Amino acid sequence: MLSFSFSDVSKYVTHLYFCIQLKILPAEMISRNNFSVWSILKKCIGMELSKIAMPVVFNEPLSFLQRISEYMEHTHLIHKACSLSDSIERMQVVAAFAVSAVASQWERTGKPFNPLLGETYELVREDECYRLISEQVSHHPPVSAFHAESLKKEFKFHGSIYPKLKFWGKSVEAEPKGTMTLELLKHKEAYTWTNPMCCVHNIILGKLWIEQYGTVEIVNHSTGDKCVLNFKPCGMFGKELHKVEGYIQDKSKKKRLVIYGKWTECMYSVDPKVYDASKKTGGDSKKLKQVKDEHSCEGEEADEMPEVQETVTVIPGSALLWRITPRPAHSAQMYNFTSFAMTLNELEPSMERLLAPTDCRLRPDIRAMENGDIDTASTEKERLEEKQRAARRERSQDKEEWSTRWFQLRTNPYTGAEDWLYTGGYFDRNYSDCPNIY
Repeated sequence: MLSFSFSDVSKYVTHLYFCIQLKILPAEMISRNNFSVWSILKKCIGMELSKIAMPVVFNEPLSFLQRISEYMEHTHLIHKACSLSDSIERMQVVAAFAVSAVASQWERTGKPFNPLLGETYELVREDECYRLISEQVSHHPPVSAFHAESLKKEFKFHGSIYPKLKFWGKSVEAEPKGTMTLELLKHKEAYTWTNPMCCVHNIILGKLWIEQYGTVEIVNHSTGDKCVLNFKPCGMFGKELHKVEGYIQDKSKKKRLVIYGKWTECMYSVDPKVYDASKKTGGDSKKLKQVKDEHSCEGEEADEMPEVQETVTVIPGSALLWRITPRPAHSAQMYNFTSFAMTLNELEPSMERLLAPTDCRLRPDIRAMENGDIDTASTEKERLEEKQRAARRERSQDKEEWSTRWFQLRTNPYTGAEDWLYTGGYFDRNYSDCPNIY
């Protein structure tokens, strides 16, 4: 069994803390101008894309497990919810956290690498008082499980995600099947919800742009309070682009608060009567608009990305719940990463002794792409995928079933549905029985 000193762990955590100051990647984003995705996708209209091999150039240098960890960028909202004594006030902050968890997808048009079966990712943030572990628990269908917990035993946040991707001719639609569960341990509360749909437009022609839409229902299983959020589709002339509106009701179904804003900017709450009065008067309040008459669009067949960039109309008496963290100046050249995302693949030699051998920081294809070496990234991606296929054939011949290491398929105690739940032990740092997947 491997053992590590307190000094080793302290150095690792300290390094991760200073990593949050990073603003650049080792190399800029690889140009996709000379690559056509149409030759690959033209036979896939209406199909599920999880089994389709895509050229590495359309990826971003992160695994989907690392992308999941971006849910934790605004963990301060969970800490805020833990500190509040009123359940309705807690719900509005949990709602803001649910929106913030998908905000990093804005303009992120690169595809994260598909995790290999058994791949893991850990994130320890002492400055934010949490640690996270995720594991790829299934390959067909692809299922990623994660578990984050407070270092002060204030909360647990966990879920499993089965991302279904479909190509519709000009767009790719992602349905993030799976339930998020947030437990506030001090208040003995549990909240559950599912994330909205995500659609990337102009896959073949024109400028790529993203929208998220659908209804997100957050349920407090302890109090009966509920928050219903409507992520609005773009709509005619883009007037609804990025907007989120909803309400919080108590167990008697009385509407207590209205929630509104944009998942790309900020979220507010306000009294329902004030909100209704504002709507009747045409929303006469502080307002900033930048309206352009022309749509920017390359080619007649592209889906026009609306150029209406209207900031959130703030209703007097509203409370600000969350505001997005500005992205670094060179984000557009760095796969549109947030500052938080740019730290996720950072690896120092001292960290390798502590990480599980399955951690995706150790994946050579992702590392090569981050360093701007597209040829090595492509070669390594093909090698890893073939190694995974060979291991699957060998298990089939030996009639062996794959055994997950850190999660087990059990019943979510709050929803009653099947869910991949963390079984513990990862941070004991005994990785002797981890598979050799790289």
